[in-house]
Amino acid sequence: MQLPYKPGTPCWIDLMVPDQQAALDFYCDLFGWQGEIGPAETGGYSVCTLKGKPVAGIMKAMNPDGTVPDPLPPTVWTTYLSTNDLDAAVASATDAGGTVMVPAMDVMDLGRMAVITDPTGAVVGLWQPVGFPGATIVNEHGALTWNELVTADVAAAAAFYSAVLPVTTARSEMPGAEGYVEYQVDGRAVGGMMDLGSFPEGVPPHWQAYFSVDDVDSVQAAAVRAGGSVLAPAFDMAAGRMAVLADPQGGAFAVIKGSAPSE
Repeated sequence: MQLPYKPGTPCWIDLMVPDQQAALDFYCDLFGWQGEIGPAETGGYSVCTLKGKPVAGIMKAMNPDGTVPDPLPPTVWTTYLSTNDLDAAVASATDAGGTVMVPAMDVMDLGRMAVITDPTGAVVGLWQPVGFPGATIVNEHGALTWNELVTADVAAAAAFYSAVLPVTTARSEMPGAEGYVEYQVDGRAVGGMMDLGSFPEGVPPHWQAYFSVDDVDSVQAAAVRAGGSVLAPAFDMAAGRMAVLADPQGGAFAVIKGSAPSE
């Protein structure tokens, strides 16, 4: 098994949707994944794969008793941060002003999970690996490459995550990314934080998943053809070319082709 991610590192993402099969069809076609509705004992949870390796999960929105929620929760991608002590992380999150949405629970022999809300209102998962470390292919076309917290209070968020997990934050030194805050583990950027002020009014604090793609414009066009929508059309920025899209059920995600390193 691949060594677990260092504590604090984004390690997995999953999507909760009203129509699980429709979401599987959309993302499998868009990114070249393989995935099918899982067994009943896992609530039908789908572990989607790329080249035979896990990249993301997709599940049907349902209550613990299997009934359909009313109202349905929003369709969102949830980022999970790795931890080697879930109970301690959840306790620290509560002490630091966060709230628990899904209490710590065992997921068969795969690991333990919880879902919390940080003090700024963003929802994030915590994952303590046992038999399943998380995504085992990243930074390739169709795979997760970055996770970013969008929040109305970057300083408060930075203080919270540093209190819960062994992470630090620092202003980015990348040219053209002035003001961007890096989310770091052992001094290495594994994610980012940015201010909600640059987003349209009404967008809530959230963690956003970025998928690596070979051609942003063609993926954007393919998403639209498949019934998705464009939240931010393809544009060039400090780290490369990216777009923010939404699947037909409203789940938002970003796609990016990173810039080639300068010589």
